[in-house]
Formats: sequence, C-alpha cells, structure tokens
Amino acid sequence: MKAAVITKPGRTPLFADFDDPVPHVDEELVVVTASALSHVTKSRASGSHHTSPGSLPAVVGIDGVGRTQDGRRVYFVLPEEPFGGMAEKVAVRMDQCIPLPPDVDDITAAAIAIPGMSSWAAFKERAHLIAGENVLINGATGTSGRLAVQIAKYIGAKRVIATGRNVEALEQLKVIGADATVPLARSPKELETAFKEQFGGEGVDVVLDYLWGPSAETLIMAAAKAGKDAVPIRFVQIGALSGGNIVLPSAALRSSALVLMGSGIGSIPLKRLVGAISGVLQAVVPGKLKIETKVVPLADVEDTWDKDSGTSRVVFVVRQNFEASASL
Repeated sequence: MKAAVITKPGRTPLFADFDDPVPHVDEELVVVTASALSHVTKSRASGSHHTSPGSLPAVVGIDGVGRTQDGRRVYFVLPEEPFGGMAEKVAVRMDQCIPLPPDVDDITAAAIAIPGMSSWAAFKERAHLIAGENVLINGATGTSGRLAVQIAKYIGAKRVIATGRNVEALEQLKVIGADATVPLARSPKELETAFKEQFGGEGVDVVLDYLWGPSAETLIMAAAKAGKDAVPIRFVQIGALSGGNIVLPSAALRSSALVLMGSGIGSIPLKRLVGAISGVLQAVVPGKLKIETKVVPLADVEDTWDKDSGTSRVVFVVRQNFEASASL
C-alpha cells in the first residue's frame, strides 16, 4: 500500500510503499479516506514526543477516518506502530474506532477530532468544568484554542476569556463565543495587570493553557495575587507553543488555591480520551463547531508537511479511497 513513511526522526515523511497491515482478532481493518496533520503527529514523527515510534520505518499519523470491511464509517485513533493513519489502510483496535454521526463529513471529522479532544478532555476529565463557571483560554487563536472557546460555551461556561498575540484573530473569537479578550503582545507588567483584572473581577475558575512559557508564568502569578482566597483555580496545561519550561515561585502555590495539572496522552486513560473524541464528534452539529480545513492529497505529503497552513487544519486524503467513498 501507499503511505506517508518516516525513515529517520526529524525527516520529512516520504510518500512510499509500505507493507499492508494484517489485523488481529480484536482489530478492524480500515480503508482510510482522511487523516489530519496535528502537532502531536509532527512531534511524534520528529522523535521528540514521549509516544514517538520505537522503531523505524513507520507510517505517520495518529488518527483518521475510513470505512471498515463491512462498510461502516468510523473515526480511528492510535493504531499500533509501525502503522499510522496516513496510509491507504490501517488496522486498529475495535475499541479505538468510533462510529461517525451521519451528518459529520469525513474531512470535518478528521480535522476536528484531536484539537477538539484537547479541550473537551481537559474540561471534562481534568478540570471537571461545571456549567456556569468562568474559563480563560491561554493561546486561543490557534486551531485548538478556537475550538476550546466554542466547546467551553457548548458545555456551559458562563464567561470565556481568550488570549493571543494576534489582535485581529482575538476579535474574531468574539463571534464564536469569547466574552473578553486579552492581547499578549504587551510588557510583562501590563500583561499581569490585565490578567489580575480577570481574576479579580468576575473571577476565573478554569484556565486552559496552550502556550506555557512567559505568558503562563504571568498567568500563574496573577492568579496567585488576584484570585479569591481559598477558592481553587484549576490550571490545565495542554500545549507548549511558547516554550517547554517556566519559572514557578513556590510562593505562588503556598499563597493561593491554584491547582496545576496537565491533560493529554498519559494523564488520561486511553478509553476516556476516546470517549472525549466521541463527545466532540457528537457535538459538531448541535454545538455548531467550526474548523477551517485545507484538503491535500496524501501523495503531496512531502511538499505540505512543513508549510504554514495558518488557522486551517491540513487534512490528507487518500484520493482514490476518498473519491470512491464519496460516490457511495
């Protein structure tokens, strides 16, 4: 079969031949139609992620959409290495395949599953968001952050505060659910003041952080100084687009009820992550969840892998499989 194959960590995947998967008794053989390019997929391919393949060559892609041998349309996640989602076929455990709602198309399902799961799992499994609470999303202008704004509102957040460096993109978030915005492109002192206004005003119950780095440092200090005494603020760390490390003064924890936690593969059981993805897929239509996509043939993976797609999620399609499924 044809697949996007990584032969060395950090190298661009090649569109090449790879052995067909042979499913085990508890696996489904899925004919793949679409598989999205995510930060997790790229970091696994680079060898920097804690779940990167243990041996190479391997097919890249942690998830995708396709058809089972009996014709069911499913989303699948985390096939066993060396196989991956960006291939003509994949074998995946049955309990890691999710039936797709009939009104969610393959492209949308492939694009929205992982970025949507990042906030859905953080809200439901880690922060245990209660309807009526206030949420701050640090790094809300990216694909995952934009979905986090929408999902927060869908599951009952009273007030959603969004942060980001792009002021124009922040303004656009008000159309999809953000009640307030905090631009990050300002001095640390000005930023801390802006954050204190949020924590000290109507308050913040849950923080979802996609950035880490300097803005997270400032957020934590603002929460410690301006948050209400003995009232927990659940800070959920999801991504590290602004840096992998921060300086965390011990006094920030002793002087506040701040609760720090992470959310992702390893912090939540796989079964519950799959459940979170199912929740997102079921919410696409009733929640009017929107995601921008860019559809690219899998054969163009080498030319597309490192290109900036802006706010659009790249979705690779196995052209022959996609066209055949579209004609059913």
